[in-house]
Amino acid sequence: MLSDKTLKLIVSILLASAIFILTAVILKPVIMSIVLGILLGYIIYPLYVLTHKKIKNENLAALLVCLTLSALIIVPILVFFNSLVTQIVNLYWVLQNFNLANILGTMFPSFLENLSQQLTATINSFIPTLLSGALTTLTNIILNSPVYLLKFFVVIFVFFFTLRDGERIVEYIQSLSPLNKETEKQFFSHFRDITYSVLVGQIVIGILQGIVAGIGYFIFGVPNAVILTLVTILVGIIPMIGPWLVWVPVDFYLFSIGETNAGIGLLIYGLFIVSWLDNLLRPIIVSRRTKINSAIIIIGIIGGMMVFGVVGLVLGPLILAYAILILELYRKTKETESIFFQPEK
Repeated sequence: MLSDKTLKLIVSILLASAIFILTAVILKPVIMSIVLGILLGYIIYPLYVLTHKKIKNENLAALLVCLTLSALIIVPILVFFNSLVTQIVNLYWVLQNFNLANILGTMFPSFLENLSQQLTATINSFIPTLLSGALTTLTNIILNSPVYLLKFFVVIFVFFFTLRDGERIVEYIQSLSPLNKETEKQFFSHFRDITYSVLVGQIVIGILQGIVAGIGYFIFGVPNAVILTLVTILVGIIPMIGPWLVWVPVDFYLFSIGETNAGIGLLIYGLFIVSWLDNLLRPIIVSRRTKINSAIIIIGIIGGMMVFGVVGLVLGPLILAYAILILELYRKTKETESIFFQPEK
């Protein structure tokens, strides 16, 4: 027979387990929204601190930052969504009538004609599938817009409380930590540096470069500028690739269709503004922060997107970096150099 004390302990464990399982079930549909709200709060927190200095009321300061961010997200979506849908449809019909065989025929010598034909057939079958998938995704977004609005509300709600109570949340998490004080201090210091390096050093700078490149597309009259801007933002986030992978072929396209002035303008704009932006901002923003091996970011982005979708662009590298940080802190009994996280000299 079990004693009363043992029985009470078993019942308590079962009840606690049931509560945590139900909590996980409840949070599952909105967990990505919660994570995004926390990450946005981390990125925008310095702006909240500046606002709080001017507006002494922390609720009002956090609310003002939340409303500003909401406007910066919602307004561009409303402005560009219609253009995005129109450009995808137009691009679909253009590519349907695009004679790729003639172009590849001029690129390949005659003895590689079979290769040219196989490549043409592959691309011709791939492009409509890709564009049809994009149209299907846009249709699903429109149909599921009420769900996305609710998730967006959760993001902003979590974002607000992350700004307002950020320091108290960190103190609470530290109070739960089983680590000793020295290890805990080291862990949270690396944790902040890693998060800052990935979110700001890689994600934010990549997004800024993509937006700046997109402005250039609009200035120089590049067709389908909205789609190209989104693609440039995506490749801008990936290390060792960057926005040049999009704007350079676009520039060649402008020259090929006889738009010489626009081609020269975009070339100068890309070289001296888009590329220069990375060289200017990254050393300033990531200076003295933990430098993460590019392989971690690339693998994290690819794996993260396969598991979490677009949100995986951010979560993938972060999760991998955190996992390696835990292993490194476990391995190190004294300060040694890590092959993964190397302080900049």
